Amino acid sequence: MSESARLAAVERTLAREGWVERPMAVLDLDAFDANLSELAGRAGGTPIRVASKSLRVRALLERALAHPGYRGVLAYTLPEALWLSGHGFDDLVVAYPTAERGALRRLMLDPPALEAITLMVDEVAQLDLLLEATAGLRDVARPIRLALELDVSFAPLPGVRFGAHRSPVRHPEQARELAREIARRPGLELVGLMAYEGHIAGVTDAARTPYGAAVRAMKALSRPDIAARREEAVAAVREVADLEFVNGGGTGSIESTGAEAAVTEIAAGSGLIGPGLFDRYRDFRPRPALHLGFSVVRRPAREVATVLGGGWIASGVPGEDRLPTLTRPPGLSYAPQEAAGEVQTPVVGPAADDLRVGDTVWMRHAKAGEPAEHLPSYVLVTGDEVVDSALTYRGEGALFL
Repeated sequence: MSESARLAAVERTLAREGWVERPMAVLDLDAFDANLSELAGRAGGTPIRVASKSLRVRALLERALAHPGYRGVLAYTLPEALWLSGHGFDDLVVAYPTAERGALRRLMLDPPALEAITLMVDEVAQLDLLLEATAGLRDVARPIRLALELDVSFAPLPGVRFGAHRSPVRHPEQARELAREIARRPGLELVGLMAYEGHIAGVTDAARTPYGAAVRAMKALSRPDIAARREEAVAAVREVADLEFVNGGGTGSIESTGAEAAVTEIAAGSGLIGPGLFDRYRDFRPRPALHLGFSVVRRPAREVATVLGGGWIASGVPGEDRLPTLTRPPGLSYAPQEAAGEVQTPVVGPAADDLRVGDTVWMRHAKAGEPAEHLPSYVLVTGDEVVDSALTYRGEGALFL
């Protein structure tokens, strides 16, 4: 069934059951579950750690972790990890370094959280901050669990670099030395290593253009470099610490990451949702699971209809690919001089003539988790039934970034 046909069926279900308020988010559990199984299959038996940033709904995190191919959560802040720990999640890796002193002190006063949460580090200054913030609270017998992040961006030539600006730890000897620095500090314990190849996992490559060809070539050239440096770094760190896990990858690199012997788990989350950016990947395309509905409130001209809201623009480098994808009715496009607006969004084209005040225009956000910051809940549908609604983090009163 096409995405438009599926949305037509969802609209009929929502109308029948009285879900009339807009804006709204509908999470298609059939698509979500299919994506769960597809990602697990692509991982080939390597466990997937769920990236909470891409969901931001506790019920969906729980649903993912109930699948046998998934284990643990990759959180994005320490306050979020503490909150999830308080709700019973017991395997949490914070993907980014933390400088929240209050949260660090709360961690030290919460024994279950201290057992469940692993913090990310990539330089000595972060170790000093951890120790300063928790002075007087540390117990050497119950140390702070740490993971070391290795940078695996691709730098084939001087001054040429592909990948996110993340860790300053790039070479195996740097990783070994940071591991030794951690070992010198009582109350800290190195238990994991993370290396995220964002230039493979998070860069679209389907375009039949010179740019698309260049991206595909860059990915092919960088994979061997990533695998070699990750293997060498893991071996170097294991000389100092007994690692419990080595995390790598993302939805866009599951196969290549999972093929590495050094990797024990893969991080993924966006592929469970299938946001608009994933229409631009060549090798895979998850089913669209999250749909955003906005009401038509104006008909200002022929072939123009205006919806209230709609301007939920994705983070990252500004560009057309950060706009929501217009999905239903088919044939709509943005007004060139307005695009997607915070309060109103004109949509244009012959299909707009068939829209009336009160109708719904459906979109998909470019990214997976960011809509949860705009809405208190998602309506959950399966088949032709609304089965439940699930609170987002924001709907539970939780705000982390």
